[in-house]
Amino acid sequence: MIDWHSHILPAVDDGSRDIEESLGLLHILQTSGVDTVIATPHFYADRISAEDFFAARDQSAAALRRAMPADAPRLLLGAEVRYYAGISRLENLKDFRIEGSRQLLLEMPVSHWSEYALRELVELAGIPGVELLLAHVERYRALQSDDAWDRLLQAGIRMQSNASNFLSWRTRGAALRQLWAGEIHCIGSDCHNLKYRPPKIGEAYEWIAKKSDARFLPAFDAFGHKLLGH
Repeated sequence: MIDWHSHILPAVDDGSRDIEESLGLLHILQTSGVDTVIATPHFYADRISAEDFFAARDQSAAALRRAMPADAPRLLLGAEVRYYAGISRLENLKDFRIEGSRQLLLEMPVSHWSEYALRELVELAGIPGVELLLAHVERYRALQSDDAWDRLLQAGIRMQSNASNFLSWRTRGAALRQLWAGEIHCIGSDCHNLKYRPPKIGEAYEWIAKKSDARFLPAFDAFGHKLLGH
């Protein structure tokens, strides 16, 4: 099982405060059956340079890896990159991809997206070596037209949903239908801390398994590993 979206690195954003909390989050993920955790700290181009972001991220990851037990889930580095107009011209855009893959996790504004933004998303999806993955799509799916969403899917853009989308009685039915229809391609915990936003991806997978054909989750997980190039 892959956790595609986490704020598990200590002291780099609004996620884990320290190594102790990060180890606690990893333990929960491991006992939930997660074998690969993708660390995706926030990157806001208007707040920090790419160089400073990578330096802080890599230093935090190195400290965490030194403290991780040998049987902990594999940790891969990435970023949750906040969209801004003109992001397709970011020189080092590919450096933000998830480690060892072509996947770029992009956070969109919770609003109706302009035609410019839609065109730029399609442009990003067409960059050689980049596969675009939109973070926690449940936050903005209802704000876009069906035609716009179909346009993004047809451009090969993939969609990441948070585990919480499958756990709330208000959203889980629609989330499951979208998952079955191939409109959700991967799931992340989006965990930030042990108290208020702990990982619940194991609970989400249990509910999906209960409602799905027995063959669905193994195939879904295999597809996720294929996206990572494994």
